[in-house]
Amino acid sequence: MARTFLIRGMLCGLIMGLVVFAVAKILGEPNVEGAIGVEDHIAQMAGEAPEPELVSRALQAGWGLFTGVMLFSIAIGGLFSLLFAVAWGRMGRLGPRASAAILAVLSFVAVYVVPFAKYPANPPSVGSPDTIGFRTELYFGLIVISIVAMVAAVNLGRALVDRVGPWNAWIVAGLGYLVLAAAAYLLLPTIDEVPAVFPATLLWQFRTVAFVLQLILWGGVGLLFGWLTERQLAAKAVPARRRPA
Repeated sequence: MARTFLIRGMLCGLIMGLVVFAVAKILGEPNVEGAIGVEDHIAQMAGEAPEPELVSRALQAGWGLFTGVMLFSIAIGGLFSLLFAVAWGRMGRLGPRASAAILAVLSFVAVYVVPFAKYPANPPSVGSPDTIGFRTELYFGLIVISIVAMVAAVNLGRALVDRVGPWNAWIVAGLGYLVLAAAAYLLLPTIDEVPAVFPATLLWQFRTVAFVLQLILWGGVGLLFGWLTERQLAAKAVPARRRPA
């Protein structure tokens, strides 16, 4: 079953990767071009020579973007399928489609929304090369904290269901996750390296598109995976009902 889930999840990631690539190409690339233009303008004002272009922009915006998006999307689909294999059967009476949808929402919040709120995506020319290692460590560290907090909240909710009922249990679990996420948000250092001359509108558009791309990917993988799984289980149930007593 886990192998079937893994193949299905990677297929869903492949399909949604094509959608994400199309959206990134149409909505995201103009913002990247604008950010590169701002970077070049800042360098000219500082009297710095332009850095040599190791990879052409045409290749970056074409096959480079396509390869990166597809590999990332397939990896997310495979990761989601493994999470579903662990969670399946532990989510009460929920069917595969509802289970996949809820799992996609929780994963999206834990893996992307909370880290994004603290360390949002930055376009070219934003961020010092000297701090990129430190910023990367903080970002992935917050992802780990958020995932651990989400797992703890889910386990807390399951433990409280029989005592206080489903609604109260999951409300308490949600509040517990928010408290842990807020604590991590406040305790981790804030990094703001946006140049004063960088257009605020361009920065907002870049981060909005980055958020929408992740939303499309996680939401699409969850819905498509749940639909395919539900169809498979329904197809298996039909022959079983037709067997003679």
